[in-house]
Amino acid sequence: MSEIAGKPLDESRNDALRGFVFAMSAYAMWGFLPLYMKLVAHIPATEVVAHRVLWSLPVAAVILLVLGRTSDVREALRSPRTLMMAALTAAIISCNWGIYVWAIATDRAVETALGYYINPLVSIAMAAIFLGERLNRLQIAAVCLAAVAVVVLTTDAGGLPWVSLSLALSFAAYGILRKTLPIGPSQGFFLEVLILTLPAIGYLGWLAFSGEAHFGPASPTDMLLLIGCGPVTAIPLILFASGAKLLRYSTIGIMQYTAPTMIFLIAVFVFKEPFGGVKAIAFALIWAALALYSWSMLREARQAKK
Repeated sequence: MSEIAGKPLDESRNDALRGFVFAMSAYAMWGFLPLYMKLVAHIPATEVVAHRVLWSLPVAAVILLVLGRTSDVREALRSPRTLMMAALTAAIISCNWGIYVWAIATDRAVETALGYYINPLVSIAMAAIFLGERLNRLQIAAVCLAAVAVVVLTTDAGGLPWVSLSLALSFAAYGILRKTLPIGPSQGFFLEVLILTLPAIGYLGWLAFSGEAHFGPASPTDMLLLIGCGPVTAIPLILFASGAKLLRYSTIGIMQYTAPTMIFLIAVFVFKEPFGGVKAIAFALIWAALALYSWSMLREARQAKK
């Protein structure tokens, strides 16, 4: 029987198919997430994020129990260095969540789409700066086009497109730092939400005490929506982590444009956010940059295969 990288051909194909289903399911959930976040737009972003943390914990815990990976978490809890790094990545991802929730609530979903389009380009730029990775000519050209798009938006708005840049920079930093955690993706996510749970409970307790909480029997719809923030946060992250393990990096790199494309379409055609003129030019530059970036990844993958 033919083999690929030490695996039978049929097994490799099955792994790739399962990885594709996992990753595409995650991107589809992320793509439709603005529709869910719009339902809680009347609730402050900080309260929504606190509930995302709180209700993600039991989902992540159940998945770890099913996978039998709890021993890894126990070891991580005994490592001060791992706990410090997890606290840092948890702080970064919670800021990313907060900006995202606020942007959707304030009709800036187009800017969130732009941020997640820019993200892979920011990631390769940060890898070059902080990890010493070399960029090829196509990647350099892609980063330059993205920079021109930011300049175009800045000139038009009279200030930096901070929502897009904050989302792109925070998620890129999270991705780079997350690699330093000596723990698997599912275990790492559980550890992050575990660290964030105590401040989340404290904040939600303060809201309840002050009478400002939206969670309670007086508003059952809000209560159910806030509980649902846990599964819609945890499940796509864990699906993505499972898919990424089974797919080539170049495949994941191409698939990652699915979510921002869906967010963009929802923003323009469902939320009816304005799009035209300068924004259209900026997005055209970003799409051209992503085309160059994707081509460079595919070319590298082919060369590596040869």
